[in-house]
Amino acid sequence: HFVRNVFSVIPKGSAEMVAATIRTLFAQPTAEAVRTHLDTVAYMLGKQFPKVKEMLLSAKEDLTAFADFPHQHWKKIQSTNPLERLNREIKRRSDVVQVFPNPAAVSRLATAVLTELHDEWIAFPRRYLSIESMDSLYPDTGTRLPDTTERSATPLQGT
Repeated sequence: HFVRNVFSVIPKGSAEMVAATIRTLFAQPTAEAVRTHLDTVAYMLGKQFPKVKEMLLSAKEDLTAFADFPHQHWKKIQSTNPLERLNREIKRRSDVVQVFPNPAAVSRLATAVLTELHDEWIAFPRRYLSIESMDSLYPDTGTRLPDTTERSATPLQGT
């Protein structure tokens, strides 16, 4: 979405070049390289588009946040596509209902969609983020994250 915002301050003919230059940020091998490259890109684009330089430098922390995670996660978290897909699914299901009786009904629908997505991620042999890569997020704990492929048989409340 950041690139879309950049398009609003540059001429239309330069859009593809500027977008390609900004996308090079995500091809860097290390977190330090990502942050250094952002400064380089901002300086380079700033010569022709000072507003773009200002936008890049003011959004530096947000644009490079993905680099604080394990490298295996970068492709998955640098995009908002999964979140947009989830929002579309909630919208699709709420369009069927059309009128909700109260706010709690909307919450129940959204919770059902999220629970279904969680169950799919557990059941599929391919995880969105692998257990091994998630374990690398918590190296100091000495404990492994629970393998949720083995589901616990806890009864539901009130049944």
